[in-house]
Parts: sequence; C-alpha cells; structure tokens
Amino acid sequence: MSEPAVAQAEVDRGGFADLVREHQAMVFSIAYHFLHDRTLAEEVAQDVFLQLHRALPALKSAEHVTFWLRRTTSHRSIDYARRRRVRQVSLEEAPELSTAPDPGDPMLARRLRRLVASLPEKPRLVVTLRYQEGLEPDEIARVLAMPVRTVKSHLQRSLAILRDKASRYLRMESYEPL
Repeated sequence: MSEPAVAQAEVDRGGFADLVREHQAMVFSIAYHFLHDRTLAEEVAQDVFLQLHRALPALKSAEHVTFWLRRTTSHRSIDYARRRRVRQVSLEEAPELSTAPDPGDPMLARRLRRLVASLPEKPRLVVTLRYQEGLEPDEIARVLAMPVRTVKSHLQRSLAILRDKASRYLRMESYEPL
C-alpha cells in the first residue's frame, strides 16, 4: 500500500484525531503568538485542521504533515489578521494562556510581547517561528516559502528594531520622577 493510501487508512481508523492531538498545541501557539487573540487562534486552528483532513491523502510522511501544518498555520494567521483587521490590544486585556507559566520576569515578558507585536506581519511571523517555536532559519524559509537570506535579514532587522525600542523604553523609564 502506498504512503498516501496508508495515511488515508489511518484517517479512516481514527488516526486523524491522533494527529490533531499531537499537533494542536503547535498550531494554536503559532496562531496565538501571531494574532494575540485566543478566539481567532482557535478559529485558525480549526480551519487548519479542516484543511489538513482534506489534504492528508497527499501528505507523504509525519515530517511532511508537520511542515504542512506550520506553513498553513502561518499563512492562515496572516489571512485572518488581514481579513479581520485585528485590533491590537494591550497585553493586560489579552487572556492568559492555560499552558505552563513563563519562568522569569512577567513584566519583562509582557513588554517583550508588546515589542514583538509592534513588528510588521512577515518579520513578526519570522520572529515568532524562530524564538517561540524554535525553528531554524532554513526551516522558516521552507515554511514561509522565502529565501533563507530573507529570513535571516528579517531576523537581523527585527532584532535591531527590538533592541532600539527596548533601549528607548529603558531610557524613558530612567527619566520618570519618583
């Protein structure tokens, strides 16, 4: 039996539910960290898994499924942001994730999330995939269908922008009267 036929047979035997359980955290995480909206991230995840169910017979391996999910989630997140004209909300208004809490300074983490959210769409997605999902530049390039040099350029420019904004923020804080 060919691999796509095996994949279809797995779907027929409940294997699709296993795929959803295995990858739902990754799909939701990418969408949430890009959109900063739990409801929209859930919609994106639902849309992505519906598309996965249709596309599964064409996917050849577990690695191909993971790659396809990252790519599709990235593109659907951009689509949702554009279509819905996502309103930027302050992090105080954003609901907390029900996942494990972030270790370290919560104020610093909140400020960093705001700074990353201020980046344009593509660079923000590149930064999210690199630092939130732990993907290497060559993996990001494949997911987003862009040259590795472009990914590295987005990362370099984004980090420079974030450093500049962070240093300006720290300088502003040091001038506040007591």
